[in-house]
Amino acid sequence: MKIKEENIRLIFGVKVKQLRSEKKLSLSEVSKATGISISYLNEIEKGKKYPKPNKIAALAQTLEVDYDWLISLQLSKKLAPIAELIQSDMLTSLPLEIFGIELSTLIDMITNTPAKVSAFISTLIEIARNYDMSVERFYFSVLRSYQEMHENYFEDLEIAAEAFSKEHQLVELPLTVAQIEGLLEKEYGYVIDRESISEYPALASQRSVFVPKKKEGGRLLINPNLTESQQLFTLGKELGYNYLKLQNRLYTSSTVKVSSFEQLLNNFKASYFANALLMPAKHFVAEIKKAIATNHWQESVFLSLLDRYHASPEMFLHRLTNLIPQFFGLKQLFFLRFHHTKDNDEYELNKELHLAGLYNPHGNMLNEHYCRRWVSINILKDLEKAQSGQLDLASQKVTSNGVICSAQRSQYIDSENEYLCISLARTINPTPNTNSSVTIGFLMTKEFKKKVKFWSDEAIPVRRVGVACERCTNLDCSERAAEPLTVTEKNTTDEMQEALDALQERWG
Repeated sequence: MKIKEENIRLIFGVKVKQLRSEKKLSLSEVSKATGISISYLNEIEKGKKYPKPNKIAALAQTLEVDYDWLISLQLSKKLAPIAELIQSDMLTSLPLEIFGIELSTLIDMITNTPAKVSAFISTLIEIARNYDMSVERFYFSVLRSYQEMHENYFEDLEIAAEAFSKEHQLVELPLTVAQIEGLLEKEYGYVIDRESISEYPALASQRSVFVPKKKEGGRLLINPNLTESQQLFTLGKELGYNYLKLQNRLYTSSTVKVSSFEQLLNNFKASYFANALLMPAKHFVAEIKKAIATNHWQESVFLSLLDRYHASPEMFLHRLTNLIPQFFGLKQLFFLRFHHTKDNDEYELNKELHLAGLYNPHGNMLNEHYCRRWVSINILKDLEKAQSGQLDLASQKVTSNGVICSAQRSQYIDSENEYLCISLARTINPTPNTNSSVTIGFLMTKEFKKKVKFWSDEAIPVRRVGVACERCTNLDCSERAAEPLTVTEKNTTDEMQEALDALQERWG
């Protein structure tokens, strides 16, 4: 595997600083012995500069190590985890600047207390391995933190989408596939191809694949089984990549391989642009104000908004997470996406977002069973029954595209938190054997109850829910999908501690 030049510099710098510290040499002493200036030595130790061979030889002699060992990528056993971290590209791939961190500061911290930091990193690596935390999954976690840090609202992307609309006079809503397709062809030299992707069975689950040309433009292969909303989003995202001049990008709709965090971040920016273009903030906010001003919960109101903007459920709820905190001041919310294969009792939570530090409910990597009382899961059960003819849904709860809507007030067991959850579900194209639900949940604060008038409508069911069956203290739950093992273990530990306390009180 080819090691990046930047990583070679970082490892070399860590070694030099560690050796200098071990020999209790100051920068000025090393400078005098090697003829290398103090400022240049400082740059070497920070991983910013790599010296010429004669300077490396002088350093090796001063630090009393072999030349070949000094230029190798090997570190002492104590520092091995640091080398592993650097060679993984994690340090150099993360946009540390968006979190207000400079790489040199991080390297300084590592090299100043290498043994302690190395032990800490070793622990993190071990935890990551135990929970199958790949670099790619780590990137997704960082992106989620980045969104949460900004309350999922990015004014620069909103302004860019609005500017694009004005430039191209996109005033009539909803925008159409023909409009956006025409812009890609005319402005960016795209060829739109809905036939060729079927020649590659391995790509059957991909909604689109972009094949770039050497100069500009390229061929966009679109899966012919996509709905109108999926096509709009796919085309809108391509406009985003081009208008925002995002060069480092993903070429498939679903991630096959993420080479860097920048790719993932640019994919997010292009997706955000697409949603902002298709559902402009000014119009969308006005529609939502009307929807929440009524005293009665009506599924048809929310489903009609999907039709109004030709939006998929996920596009629509993501847009809510962008604009509700910014324009309504309701910042305590979460977003969840579940996938479910038909005729299966497993439910996969594969996307989540939590604003204002809410982590209830949340995903886990412990293969635990999510609470079967969540509206996110029950709506998937209802959708599957409706698809098999076992359930006849009221017309106001389903769209012509087969999207269904449901709401629930969820009161969390062992917590004072109560959320109003709105969930939408549908079949995923182009994989018809899989259903998907997306849910937005709002913490029911006083402010929320003032602004969302229908919160107390008796048409919205109220349910006591947990997080995972294994952790749920409601031992008599009829919908339990797994035994409460974590609760049982905790009770056993508590009983043991009580017995130990009793012994201490009796004879201590």
